[in-house]
Amino acid sequence: MALKAEIISIGSELVSGQNLDTNSRWLSGELGSLGIATGFHTTIGDDMDDNVAAFRIAAERADLVLTTGGLGPTQDDLTRDALALAAGVGLREDPDSLAAIAALFARRNRPMAERNRVQARIPEGAEALPNPVGTAPGIWMTIGRAAFAAMPGVPSEMRRMFHDQVVPRLRQRHWVEKAIVYRKIALFGKGESEIEAEALDLTARGHTPEVGITASDATIRFRIRGEGLTPEAAWAQTEETAALIRARFGSLIVGEDSADVADALVDQLKRTGATLATAESCTGGLVAHLITAIPGVSAHYLGGVVSYANEAKTAMLGVPPELIREHGAVGAEVAAAMAQGARERFDSDLAISTTGVAGPDGGTAEKPVGLVYLGLASRDKVMTRRIDVGPEQPRDVIQRRSSKQALNWARLVLLSQPDRIVSR
Repeated sequence: MALKAEIISIGSELVSGQNLDTNSRWLSGELGSLGIATGFHTTIGDDMDDNVAAFRIAAERADLVLTTGGLGPTQDDLTRDALALAAGVGLREDPDSLAAIAALFARRNRPMAERNRVQARIPEGAEALPNPVGTAPGIWMTIGRAAFAAMPGVPSEMRRMFHDQVVPRLRQRHWVEKAIVYRKIALFGKGESEIEAEALDLTARGHTPEVGITASDATIRFRIRGEGLTPEAAWAQTEETAALIRARFGSLIVGEDSADVADALVDQLKRTGATLATAESCTGGLVAHLITAIPGVSAHYLGGVVSYANEAKTAMLGVPPELIREHGAVGAEVAAAMAQGARERFDSDLAISTTGVAGPDGGTAEKPVGLVYLGLASRDKVMTRRIDVGPEQPRDVIQRRSSKQALNWARLVLLSQPDRIVSR
C-alpha cells in the first residue's frame, strides 16, 4: 500500500484569508520529489478543539503528518499542547531545546523573555527537532499509525528543518527509497493547444517518463517527471524527452525550471553583448521591470522611458505631435517613433516600445481594448507589430502579455540576427 501524507497548516491568519499558505504547496512538492504522495491539505485556525480534532483525524488516515505553525511563544500558539492532547500524554521541558533558545537570544544580544521558555516544552515521548535559525524547535512523534513532524510556520525555518531533520528520519524508516525529479521546459510564442497538438506523443497517458503541459501568463511549460533510485538516475530518465522537446520546438524555448521570456532575453543580451532601451506607454514600465528583475543585466540595459501621456511621448522621445494627431497614440507609426526615439536617446543597439489600449475603458470599434502595437528599432531598421490580446482580458493581463511579447521579439531578433544588431 502506498504511503500517504497529510499537511496541516495552522493559523487564524490563514483561514481568514489575511495570509497565503505557501508552506503546503512547497511541502507537497518536496514530498513528491521523494516519492511520497500527499493525500490531504488541511488548514485550521488557532482553536484548541479544532487542532486536536484535526490531528486525530490525520492520525487515522495518513502515515505521515507534517504541520506548520503554532510553535511560537504566544498564547495562540497551540500546536505542542494540541499534539499532547491528541496523543493523550503530558508535556515536558526539553533541556537541549531550552539551551538552544537561550543561546540564540544571547547571540542576538537580547534578553530571553520567560514566555519563550514554553517553546522548549514538547509532548512526553516526542523528540525535539533542532531549529538553528529560530526560537521554535520542531516536534517529531507518533500518534496512532502516523508519524508527526511539527515545524515552524516561518517558511525559511520550516524548509531548513524539513531538509535537515525530517527527511533523514524518513530515510531511516525506509520511506524514501526512490527519487523523483520534475524538469520544466518553458516555451513562449504559441498557445497551449497549438503546442500540445505537436506533442501528443509525449503527453499521452502511459508515456515514460510522464509529461504534462501547463500554461501561465502565456508561457507554456512541459513538466517531465523522472523517477529512479537516485536523483541522478531520475534526471537521466528525462534527458531523451527533454532533447526531443528542444529539437521539436527550437526557438520557442525560453529556458528551464522557472525561466521565462525576460530571462531568455537577458541571456541573449549577454551572449551577443548587445545593449537595450525601452519606451513604454500602455505597459507603464512593466517591460523595464521584468528586465531589471534579472541579475547581471546592468551592462546591457541602458534605461527606459515611461511616456504615458502624449505630451511625454513628444517631450521625452521626440515623437512628432502631428504623428499622434494624424494616427492616434495607438498605432504602428507612434510605436515606431517611440522605439526610434529611445534608441537614439540611449544610444543602444536595440530598443523596444509598447503603445496600446489596456482598458477597461478607452477602446473603440477601430481600436478595441487589448490592441497593442510594438516597435523595435535597431541601428539600421525600425519594425512594428500589432498584437491583439483580446478585449475580454483584464488590464493586468493585457499589460503582462504585451510586455512579454515585446521581450520575446527582441530575444528572437538577437537569436537570429546578432551581427546586424550589435555595434562592434
